[in-house]
Parts: sequence; structure tokens; C-alpha cells
Amino acid sequence: MLNRDGVRKETFSSQNQILANVELQASVGCIVSQAIVASADANGKKIAKAGTPIVVDFSNLQTPVVAPVSGSTTANAVLLHDVDVTAGNANGTALYFGVVNINRLDTATQAKVTAGVNTIGAITFVKA
Repeated sequence: MLNRDGVRKETFSSQNQILANVELQASVGCIVSQAIVASADANGKKIAKAGTPIVVDFSNLQTPVVAPVSGSTTANAVLLHDVDVTAGNANGTALYFGVVNINRLDTATQAKVTAGVNTIGAITFVKA
């Protein structure tokens, strides 16, 4: 039995598949920093969206991923799925090789990427 008071209602939905080819991809588990999301949405949630460019320290995957800083760091991966970082750092998946369909990204994330081959690490973005 759960040790919670009251009844809570939570709505879940299927995750958005951002990959254009699900068989041709490579990814690793990562820790997503809460600082990657600047502000909460209308529901009070801080959601790091799928397709968000990130910087992963491949020499130590326990280091939380961060957003690239213009002029000093470049993205080497993107988030494969949405990650809720409202309560702090959370587990996520970093895609470092694959083909992403830009049309499956939300509008704000689309503005952060450019269509083309190997635009972020070994990730290709297409409009399919």
C-alpha cells in the first residue's frame, strides 16, 4: 500500500518519437540538470523537451548535462525524450548518433536546431 494521503490524478501521454529512423541511433543514459530549463510552464512544471541540444561529458556520465553556452561550449547530443526536472535533476537519455525529424520537435526546440548532416555531433536533422 502506498503511504500517501488523498487521491491524486495525473495524466500521462505517449512520448513523442523524434527519430526519423528508430533503428539507426545510439544513446546513453544521462542526468539532466534542472538548470537546463529557465522557467516553469503554465502548469508549474519544468520540462526539458525532446530534441534540446545538450553538452554531455562522455568521460563521466554522472556529471549532469547542461545547455551549450554560446562561444564556449558546443552541443554534442540532444535529449531523446522529454524530462521533467521540476523537482531537481532527473534521469534522461542523450542521443549522440542518429537522425532526428525536426517536424516532431516543439516550436521552441525547432528554433535551437538546424536541418543538415552532423549539425550536432553525429546527429543529422531532417524535415520529413
